Amino acid sequence: MANGGPVEHGYPHLDTVRDAVTALYRRLSYDTVHQFPVSVAPADVAFCDTDDLHLGAQRVARELVRHFRLPDARMIVGFREMQHAADVELTARPEYFIELNDRFRTHRRDIGAALAHEIAHVFLHRVDLAFPGTRDNEILTDTATAYLGAGWLLLDAYREDAVSSQKLGYLTPEEFGYVVAKRALVFGEDPSTWFTSAQAYTAYVEGRERARLDGRQPPLTAAGWAGRRRYARDRRHAQDTPAPAAPASAPYAFVPDGRGPLRVTFPCPTCLQRIRVPVRGRVRARCGLCRTVLECDT
Repeated sequence: MANGGPVEHGYPHLDTVRDAVTALYRRLSYDTVHQFPVSVAPADVAFCDTDDLHLGAQRVARELVRHFRLPDARMIVGFREMQHAADVELTARPEYFIELNDRFRTHRRDIGAALAHEIAHVFLHRVDLAFPGTRDNEILTDTATAYLGAGWLLLDAYREDAVSSQKLGYLTPEEFGYVVAKRALVFGEDPSTWFTSAQAYTAYVEGRERARLDGRQPPLTAAGWAGRRRYARDRRHAQDTPAPAAPASAPYAFVPDGRGPLRVTFPCPTCLQRIRVPVRGRVRARCGLCRTVLECDT
């Protein structure tokens, strides 16, 4: 939780974020991911100053438990002084015990954001999905929260001006925008109307452009002229080289195949799993993980 301090921007964790999206599809399956077609509605997690602090926090937590399709069980939400935004017990017991930073006693509009991250921890624990290391596992949790429909709350908790700042989660605002936009492209949502923070909306728009760029990379036919020209140059070099190396900074790589034509590998723009197709002109490929049909010009 950045509270008054500097807020990191940009995409320093993007590789881990993309690995997390792929891991979600691999661990949950396409069918399970698509059991989350609707994001958490703003009205369902609204929290005003006149609400009872503990009852209101429990109400929002229950709504998020329902969203993540976790078992309905006894809910305990407490508040105490701590460094982080919140903490949750990960046990085999059915109860949910979550502690929130005392800051949220007076910043109630962001209670839903803090609870969303912690309840996503419970969800990932129960489906046995984790990354090694605290940093990467927290990035996985932020990514899962956003991709499964509750992470826009974490992005909306980002506020920054000349004298103060606040950000929840481990992702930068732009990375949250990227994941929220990746989800929106899959499920046809428009989360832009949900943001109460102008800074969060700006970060979402920037992240959305980065997400759309994933679908405009060669060898996809939607790639721009400059990308197509570079791809053609790299392809000629690969065809003339017995063991071609991956082009520097390019999302694709050419792989020789002794039993057939040269192949190119590239990330699926939806689940970011790498796909391999033959280099032979127009090709229609179907991602076996997220079932996206891709039009390619290899």
